[in-house]
This record gives sequence, C-alpha cells and structure tokens, in this order.
Amino acid sequence: QVQLVESGGGLVQAGGSLRLSCAASGRTFSRYAMGWFRQAPGKEREFVAAISGTDGSTYYADSVLGRFTISTDNAGNTVLLQMSSLKPEDTAVYYCAGNSAGYSGPYEQRYDAWGQGTQVTVSS
Repeated sequence: QVQLVESGGGLVQAGGSLRLSCAASGRTFSRYAMGWFRQAPGKEREFVAAISGTDGSTYYADSVLGRFTISTDNAGNTVLLQMSSLKPEDTAVYYCAGNSAGYSGPYEQRYDAWGQGTQVTVSS
C-alpha cells in the first residue's frame, strides 16, 4: 500500500510561484510513475502533469505547459510541481497520484494511489 502526502499549497498573487511536494511511502516500485491532477470548484478533476518512473520523461496539460515543471528527487520517492506565472484559473485542489504499472499519462483511472489534496489559491 502506497501512501502519498502533498504539501506546499497556499495563497499567492497572480504571476507568483508555488512549489508543491508529494512524498510517497510504503511499497513503491522502481518503475513507479507519479502525476498531479487538480479540481477547481464545480469542475471535474483534470490532469496537470506526470513523470515516468523509468526514464524521467514528462507530460503536461496544454494549460500549464511552459509554466509548470514536474520533477522527482534522486530517490524517486518525492515528486515536485514547480508552478510559475500562476493565474487565477489555476486555483484548485491539487492531488498527487501514483501508478505502480509505470503509466505516466493523463487518464486518472490508470492511477492507483492518491493523496489527500492541497489547496492552491491564486488571487487576481
């Protein structure tokens, strides 16, 4: 059983930056992939970014491409989401997700572990 714990959310002005962290513990695998999703009030949860556990390749939603960067630490047990040039429409609860089969794409049904979420609020 893998546990994912997010941290780093908060309130920031438009144009500012925030860094989210997600620590994975429990039974992880060498090819464990991790991603970030978000859910704004009244909207469905949507994909943000993901990173492969095998070759480190990354995948981003068009809405965050060029502004957000996903990365992992050397051990591969912590995934970071560096968010820059934040916009009010980035306001959402951000969720960390993990996939033990190595999938690192946008389909949330493929992820088998989820964190509790962390709130990000961007003021205009």
